[in-house]
Amino acid sequence: MNKYISSIVAAAAVVGLTACDDYLNREPQDKLIPENFFTTAANLKAYTLNFYTMLPSHSDNAYELGTFSADNGTDNQAYRTASTRWVPGEWRVGQGTENWDFGNVRSLNYFLTNAEAAVEAGEVSGVPEEINQSLGEAYFFRAYTYWANYSAVGDWPINDEVLPNDKEYLLEASVRQPRNKVARHILADLDKAISLLPDESTYGKNGLTKDCANLFRSRVALFEGTWLKYHKGTALVPGGPGWPGKAELISDFNIDSEIAYFFDEAMKSAKVVGDKFVNRLVENTDAPEGMTAGYTEANPYYCMFCAENPGSYDEVLLYRAYSLTFNMGTQIQAQFQKNAGGTGWTRGMVNSFVMRNGLPIYAAGSGYDPQWENQGVSATIQGRDSRLTVFTKGDGSIITLGLDGNSPAKYNMNWLFSPDNTTRCPTGYAVKKGQDYNYAGAQGNLQSTTGSITFRAAEALLNYMEACVEKNGSVDGTADAYWRALRNRAKVDPDYNKTIAATNMTEEAKGDWGAYSHGALVNTTIYNVRRERRNELCAEGLRLMDVRRWCALDQMISTPYIIEGIKYWGTVYNDPSSALCIKNAEGEFYEPVVDPDSDEGNMSARADGDYVRPYQIRKANNLVWDGYTFTRAHYLSPLGHNVFVNASPDKDPANSYVYQNPGWPTEANQGANNLD
Repeated sequence: MNKYISSIVAAAAVVGLTACDDYLNREPQDKLIPENFFTTAANLKAYTLNFYTMLPSHSDNAYELGTFSADNGTDNQAYRTASTRWVPGEWRVGQGTENWDFGNVRSLNYFLTNAEAAVEAGEVSGVPEEINQSLGEAYFFRAYTYWANYSAVGDWPINDEVLPNDKEYLLEASVRQPRNKVARHILADLDKAISLLPDESTYGKNGLTKDCANLFRSRVALFEGTWLKYHKGTALVPGGPGWPGKAELISDFNIDSEIAYFFDEAMKSAKVVGDKFVNRLVENTDAPEGMTAGYTEANPYYCMFCAENPGSYDEVLLYRAYSLTFNMGTQIQAQFQKNAGGTGWTRGMVNSFVMRNGLPIYAAGSGYDPQWENQGVSATIQGRDSRLTVFTKGDGSIITLGLDGNSPAKYNMNWLFSPDNTTRCPTGYAVKKGQDYNYAGAQGNLQSTTGSITFRAAEALLNYMEACVEKNGSVDGTADAYWRALRNRAKVDPDYNKTIAATNMTEEAKGDWGAYSHGALVNTTIYNVRRERRNELCAEGLRLMDVRRWCALDQMISTPYIIEGIKYWGTVYNDPSSALCIKNAEGEFYEPVVDPDSDEGNMSARADGDYVRPYQIRKANNLVWDGYTFTRAHYLSPLGHNVFVNASPDKDPANSYVYQNPGWPTEANQGANNLD
């Protein structure tokens, strides 16, 4: 029965609100769902279970590291190819209805309308807690659906009812609402979810709980608060110069009041989770090799990210499980253990990690020696924040213990020159966060069952810290306790004020987009909160969201950003007499090829610097040869051309009820224009 219901629900869920004509030709929902469907807790559960698939999880891409590749294309991680986001004019408006999909909202509205009516009428049998859990999940997933759209495109329609098949009504319903109202709506849905969700799910940590909803609520509120603060005075906030929305929708809008409101809400929700987990963060033993013989756990903090069951770690609030029994597996361990997954930390990312005494690497007395870079990756990262040393493959790092758990294989830098561009490490700083040591999960396709973490409590600590400093300009007692807990786990001097006092923003700006907001350097306290977030959440897919909400990309409008990796020229890797020199398959010194006009080239020219520049190796079809650049329109994604056609009474985009995002045209295949 559950399989039958799930099939029906899946069919209903793909029916989207992508065009007004679609509404008129659509089969009524009551033809898809059995008449007596909303009568049991089991049926409600079957409906909402389908929506868990919308949460982030390991991708099916055979040549990536799952969620640990999600920061690719930022100043944290470099991918084998560059994103068109960093090439103004090349990211273009789609022909269809891109970024304008209401299928999940429609299905969830239908569920909530009918399920709540049935519950109120006393028509639903089953355990009340299970009924409430399904209702709570529906509110959470509706909030998440709104979030996924609003966080990408900003202003968004708000519709919580099952809309009638009336074209004029539907056109009116397609009007985009100001982003702050959408954010408030998301928070309201999450409030309802929190009131209904359990403290512990019947699905274990594969199911949503109050803590998950509170953590996510703090993320949304922080996102909107910082967006309004740092994009203030632009077309990207309601009422800003050039904002395309309707003035009557913001008649009571006060941006400063809204900023304060969202920061307060972020602190409130984050504190609920933070206070519960600040003394329950997973232990970091500082062991650089996360496992020892027999796959024995040596570092719980490390193993949390590569475990089959991350839910066994207190800090993890929600994760997605994989099982070969149900033909559910990924290839991420094949990439981790056999090559580098086509990604690598950037030099800017590595340099952001402070020394264990709490001082930035450039500060007097830090103990850092720039000559260490000549001796290789392991030497470069010695004495640093444990999160860097634990989650970076050093020279000779163990990458697998074999099938028997006692046959270690070690990583070498040869992947820097791998002829296979899909799997090479483009920067030389190979990512180890998420890598298991069990070779069984790396032998064939879809063999890995490493769980995918959706929410973990450490983010709540970071969300509170940031909202507190953004709103009050200082660190309060709660933020102080949170910050010290994170630094203690990272094996860094917990006195963050020591780091703040030694911070030189001109130095930090060389490799950290978060040093900026709206083209200007931020103060050292805000920056160090951002640094903590960057270091704790690296390779967890939140970096692009962060730099967008901080308005931290304006500086690239006039000053291109060059991605760099390890120091190569003049180091042990380029020295034939060194035991660490990079070798070919025959075990001979690998002579690099510097030839940007040929496919044979595999290293950037020494004339451009001693560091690997992955996007200055081959010039052909390389749009970021001169660095990442930016246009302010790219803070938001564009809507597809057919959105404006379908939302127009006469099919003329000029008469559409829906407007395009600032700087983007409505014509298909066109890039964005510059914004002031």
